Amino acid sequence: MHFRSLLLKGTLVAGSLLPVLAVAQLRVASWNVTNYGSSSTDRTAAFQTCFYGVFENRSLAPDVLICQEFLDATAVTNFRNLLNTATNSPGDWASIAFVNGPDTDSTFFYRTSKVEYLGYKLVHGGGNAPEVPRNVMRYDFRPVGYPVDEATMAIYSSHMKSGSTTSDIDRRILEAQYVRTDAQSLNSKWSFLIGGDFNILTSSEVAYQGLVGSQANNAGRFFDPINRPGSWNNNATYRNVHTQDPASQMDDRFDQLLISQSLFDNKGLDYIGNPSIAFKAFNANDPKPWDDPNHSYHCWGNDAYSFNAMLRTTGNTMVGPTIAQALIDTANGNGHLPVYLDLKVPADCDTSTTYLDFGLVDMDQYVALPFDILNSANTSLWTTDGIANLNYTMASTTGVTVPAGSFSVVAGSSRQHNAVLNTATSGLKSGTITISSDAPNHPTRVINWSAIIVGKVNGKFPRDPRYPGGFIKF
Repeated sequence: MHFRSLLLKGTLVAGSLLPVLAVAQLRVASWNVTNYGSSSTDRTAAFQTCFYGVFENRSLAPDVLICQEFLDATAVTNFRNLLNTATNSPGDWASIAFVNGPDTDSTFFYRTSKVEYLGYKLVHGGGNAPEVPRNVMRYDFRPVGYPVDEATMAIYSSHMKSGSTTSDIDRRILEAQYVRTDAQSLNSKWSFLIGGDFNILTSSEVAYQGLVGSQANNAGRFFDPINRPGSWNNNATYRNVHTQDPASQMDDRFDQLLISQSLFDNKGLDYIGNPSIAFKAFNANDPKPWDDPNHSYHCWGNDAYSFNAMLRTTGNTMVGPTIAQALIDTANGNGHLPVYLDLKVPADCDTSTTYLDFGLVDMDQYVALPFDILNSANTSLWTTDGIANLNYTMASTTGVTVPAGSFSVVAGSSRQHNAVLNTATSGLKSGTITISSDAPNHPTRVINWSAIIVGKVNGKFPRDPRYPGGFIKF
């Protein structure tokens, strides 16, 4: 499973054992928080329990959070403060300046120890029909320690028009077009993701296909990471992925996260899961129908036993009764559950040395020197499971042979190789070994090497080029 773990550290402080939430991966969450305004402080404790409450070592604890239905700037400040003051919170949450638009608004929260925020873009402003109802926003960021395009992500927040009239449907189509067009214009090295309340009942709807369908230009195409297309509304087949409404009746998959193809290509920043495998269907004999080991994507709180009913509290096997009740309380009588997924950050590449000195070597002698390739990404920040494998190949200039083929190293580990010197001819030899990897910070590493290969020529030892006037002696 890919949940945050609660580690009990053996440090006794004032007679109590303090629980500390372990960091793991990069967790991205989206939540429609239901008309959250400056006067919504009555829901503070409930939200804090939802974010950092713990049940069976599981906690939501995101690193990046996009939200819909904020009403004002004070509400954003209050929400950031509740994130920072919750029990078990790391206390490093930041928020962006509130961007006011028509109706309710999206906003972005992020942990400063995990994420570098780059800025936002108003993709399109909302307005009256036939325009989209609310601002369509994009937030750009990258994981801490990866100042490169290949680790940069654009995340869209969307709150599409609800309803089933022709006008409602057309406004959703228009919003999907705005998002897809903007995604097509992104730097080709970036990844992207969209989260929000789509208000879409079925994957066959034109707006949804506008996001996930194949088009002439697929640079901005999105994919459902859990691969569960269908008619979600009031359909028990999808009861373990429904998100709305915990306060009254769970029967819709309105809230989703969709990802770019670059997030499941086994390179760099990547979804922890396999979008080619559909999230498992509900099975009453399954003790955890909400948990699929092929996916880190989940709807927080939905244990699959609340179809057409209020979110189950007693016996809720995913979050337990306390968090489940808090989720109901946050919905404010008509709301949503958060959805989240985990990402692996890219590998990094380093070498145990930048120089191999073979020294003085006899002709025709077998000589090899070892060197290590390291996956040096920050395991203390991301954990081993939260970092991609380092994949690399090697090549050397003439005179040294290194192993051919492709190699892989998990985070926090290294792999040793031998550089074998060609001693068939004498003289001063030098060159380089080049390591080419999928580590965006250091896609290329170079190890220099040198050797002096000696042997008698016409019965005499050659001069040592390092010592003018001197001869090699044995």
